[in-house]
Amino acid sequence: MKIVFVSLDTLRASRLGAYGYGKPTSPYLDRIASQGVLFKRAYAADIPTEVAHTGIFTGKVGLTTGVVAHGSELTSLPRSVGWLPAMLFGAGLTTAAIDNLYQLKEWFARGYRYYINSSGRQRWIDGRTVNELAKAWLNEHAGEDFFLFLHYWDPHTPYLPPEKYVSRFYDAGRDPRDPANRSMERAYNNGAYPFFKYHHYDLLGPVTDAEYINALYDAEIRYLDDLLQELDETLERLGIRDDTLLMLFGDHGESLTEHDIFWDHCGLYEHTVRVPLIMRWPGRIPAGRSVSGLVQQVDMMPTLLEAAGLPVPDGLDGRSLWPAIRGEASGAHDTIYLSECAWQAARGITDGSYKLIVTYDPGPFKRPPRELYHLEADPDETVNLAETMPALADRMERQLNDWVAGKLAGRRDPMLAQLEAGLPFRKRLQTILGQFGFTWEDWWNNPARERFDEAMERSRMNGGKGA
Repeated sequence: MKIVFVSLDTLRASRLGAYGYGKPTSPYLDRIASQGVLFKRAYAADIPTEVAHTGIFTGKVGLTTGVVAHGSELTSLPRSVGWLPAMLFGAGLTTAAIDNLYQLKEWFARGYRYYINSSGRQRWIDGRTVNELAKAWLNEHAGEDFFLFLHYWDPHTPYLPPEKYVSRFYDAGRDPRDPANRSMERAYNNGAYPFFKYHHYDLLGPVTDAEYINALYDAEIRYLDDLLQELDETLERLGIRDDTLLMLFGDHGESLTEHDIFWDHCGLYEHTVRVPLIMRWPGRIPAGRSVSGLVQQVDMMPTLLEAAGLPVPDGLDGRSLWPAIRGEASGAHDTIYLSECAWQAARGITDGSYKLIVTYDPGPFKRPPRELYHLEADPDETVNLAETMPALADRMERQLNDWVAGKLAGRRDPMLAQLEAGLPFRKRLQTILGQFGFTWEDWWNNPARERFDEAMERSRMNGGKGA
């Protein structure tokens, strides 16, 4: 059996044609979806990257593994926890990864015969690098049964697509640096600005038009789409395309200015937790399938184990997607529970109709303690119903709390432990602020871009010795 398992980091489902987007970001991905099965309501239950991928490879949500925070020094994953690549390797498949998650946590390299680190000298990874490494590996191992994990980062910040892709999504006659355009002001005067100044804005130059950055995100997806076409053509050239189970998924989505989140993936809103999930396996999955019910990332592990004819371990939070693929079920879950613990700490619950979000620490954002949205009537989650429908909010919060208590089974809540130690990204932001003479409270109460830029300039004039 051959499996190509592809993580499309930071890819928002609603920005793809197969999920209803009107711009030409994903013609080849849409084609793959038409050749297999598209899961319309797939969720990243734990975000962002580190916790999402831990769930994907264990089949267990963060409260089960204890891994709930991204970038935390508190987390570890015992070797006794089942790990998908290790299981497949033990069953005789040649396992390989082209990935850099090992640099986040050591457990991401477990179970691979070949672990090829895609990182270079730059912080970001171009999908061209992933493709070149993947093609070389496939050329050598095409005759074997294998599991190949590929991790593409192109839709992740900084958005730096090849220039030829940008004009497809941004009018050439429009000036992204027009001084009369004020649409970037909300982003530049946001609490997280000092972090993204380093990691995104300075790399793009003095952009004034927020739509230009949205266009760059679309251009990154189209560039990724072409890379995936090239990968698929490699499978065809090697004569293994029809023998290969191809699974494509997002680890989380991206907010593009919604909810005052500017080109980042925090917040348990649909733009961030709804992800693409597509499977193609010629002869085993009928073309043109569509699954409308709720599924989540931890379902992928038992689905692949079943496809490989391997036993599915007890105690997983994920459920096989094969009944839904065969049309025997509408999805895999009636309820999805959500969690984040990086920029902010929050949990959520959705039944597909309503969603409740409970925020424990808003980080650099301003959030109400509870948000309730009617997803069918308000898919962009703009009208908070928590105060007008308190009975429903209370019921959903009790259900959420009961689920959390059941998962913990008397263990200490790892999110509370992380809050005591400090949110990982808040700590990173505080470090940056401290270098230029700001306390957290001072900055949070008045996050004006000019204040930070002036402090940076004073530091520069002082020879980099801070404020």
